[in-house]
Amino acid sequence: MSCAIGSLRNGEFPEKDCLLPLISKLLGYCLVAASITVKLPQIMKIVQHKSVRGLSVMAFELEVVGYTISLAYCLHKGLPFSAFGEMAFLLIQALILVACIYYYSQPVPVTTWIRPLLYCAVAPTVLAGQINPTLFEALYASQHAIFLFARLPQIWKNFKNKSTGELSFLTFFMNFAGSIVRVFTSLQEKAPLSILTGFALGVVTNGSILTQILLYSKSAAAKEKKAN
Repeated sequence: MSCAIGSLRNGEFPEKDCLLPLISKLLGYCLVAASITVKLPQIMKIVQHKSVRGLSVMAFELEVVGYTISLAYCLHKGLPFSAFGEMAFLLIQALILVACIYYYSQPVPVTTWIRPLLYCAVAPTVLAGQINPTLFEALYASQHAIFLFARLPQIWKNFKNKSTGELSFLTFFMNFAGSIVRVFTSLQEKAPLSILTGFALGVVTNGSILTQILLYSKSAAAKEKKAN
């Protein structure tokens, strides 16, 4: 910020080496602020319609696991808050979202409760970083696969049903835009390649679901118009 202000005071436009890190920081903090509400449209849509039609429970459960690992890893690496802060807010909202899915999926089989109980037992240890560093790296490497498999069941379910059910366009649009911004900020913050790869995968998978929402919504509207 001081670099940019200094250049402007001298009547000069800030140089690239000064401007890009500033833009990265500002985008990072804007993303952290926006993340406070990113999943609220999805939560509100479920509550409003009292339905989880078309939603893959496993996909959202895996998302919680992925956010937990990602947040723990970034804390462990000591990255600036602007580079990962949204993970904390996304994790909280993802937990609320899964709780909503359980509530509107009654009755929930007893076997299903094993997964959240196991998560509650392991998550505090992972977030505290109280595991072997080598295991931590392996766990974060697996996080990319976790996020990928968190999206694939939902993508397949959408394709099979030719419908996206109660999925929120706004939530996935913000996820997609956020992933693009994070690729940029990760490059500027010189984040590890493993973190950059995760955000790049987010661009692809969130973009795929966003495309499905647009395509199947248009198809459904055309069918409804034809029926009328």
